[in-house]
Amino acid sequence: MSQAAVAEHGFGVEPAESPLTPESWGKLGMWVFLAADAMSFGGLLAGYGALRYGDPTWPRPSSILGIQLTAFMTFLLICSSVTMVEALAAIRQGNQASLRKFLMLTILGGITFLCFQAFEWTKLIYVEGESITKNNFGATFFILTGFHGCHVFGGVTYLSAILGRAVRGTSAAIVIGLVAVLATIGAIVLTSHFSSVVVAVVAAAAAAGVVYLVANLLSAPAGAYTAHNNNEVEIVALYWHFVDLIWILVFSFVYFL
Repeated sequence: MSQAAVAEHGFGVEPAESPLTPESWGKLGMWVFLAADAMSFGGLLAGYGALRYGDPTWPRPSSILGIQLTAFMTFLLICSSVTMVEALAAIRQGNQASLRKFLMLTILGGITFLCFQAFEWTKLIYVEGESITKNNFGATFFILTGFHGCHVFGGVTYLSAILGRAVRGTSAAIVIGLVAVLATIGAIVLTSHFSSVVVAVVAAAAAAGVVYLVANLLSAPAGAYTAHNNNEVEIVALYWHFVDLIWILVFSFVYFL
């Protein structure tokens, strides 16, 4: 039947909807994960608020927590979001070198944040005498900030794997991801042991430096991403921006209110 005949008889041809591609499946999966994760954080923040409201002995956060240090940690995560934006913009322009540079800066920001958090926890536990079992404040604080810290740690590992894909491919992603895990844990342990901001900065820089050196050793002329194939970078950017946004909420609720 010709198109004219179809139109004459009033039959319309529905345009075929394009199926989900592997790229859109990845984004959809990340959005679903982030939505579920947002509800987890929402439940923790709601629990924190309920316990705080019902506890007249709740300590004033500014008298225990290091607001200035945590404000700098917040600024650091915001800066890491900016470098993540720059990394995605770079690969969309086909700039491999800038992609690797900005991914590395984002990883450095994440590791430094974790080292500062390790310093804060060490101070709270051994100087202020706080613990997860002492009172409601300690329980909610360590669970909430620790849960977020696990997300930052996972993000550093995820970013390092993407860096590995950017420099060579899947094999490099596995190696650099494992190196990032070990280097980050080592930096956290060192910071906790010496309980010093200076050590935290040096340990974070050293850990990021190890990741950078391994990435350089494994570097190939062309990585897995191009100006037209960078969906994985966009997906990790979604995750990292979410982690940063959640921390701003945690910082506002726990440290200020």
